[in-house]
Amino acid sequence: MGITVYLTFGGTCQDAMTFYGEALGVTPRFYPFAGTPAEAEVAPEWRDKMMHAGLTYQDTLFMASDWMGPGEISYSGFTVSLNTASIEEAERLFAALSAGGTVTMPIAETFWALRFGMFTDKFGVPWMINCDRPEAA
Repeated sequence: MGITVYLTFGGTCQDAMTFYGEALGVTPRFYPFAGTPAEAEVAPEWRDKMMHAGLTYQDTLFMASDWMGPGEISYSGFTVSLNTASIEEAERLFAALSAGGTVTMPIAETFWALRFGMFTDKFGVPWMINCDRPEAA
């Protein structure tokens, strides 16, 4: 049992989860609308979009899907936060996941962490990468 991150995209779920999988070094699973009972319920141009996708990084399950509802997808009121065991891993993940996005706080040492940084990725999802000081854990 635990908390699961569930992200919703406006048609870019497969691209986003592939990007996250490559950055995290894991293989995502994809389940498009095509080939499921839901296929008949979606417009033909959405049949290759994701009904569900998932990946597991360490003990965290990330799930996602494409949203067909009205309006644009916007993310507010949350941030995906990844804690790492090493400075090197924090810096690697920050560089990989922030590529093509907007850095809001460059990764650096802080008074509470060996490394901490914030960004919004190229899909519009806000992230924090953190490597705690041993005494803070």
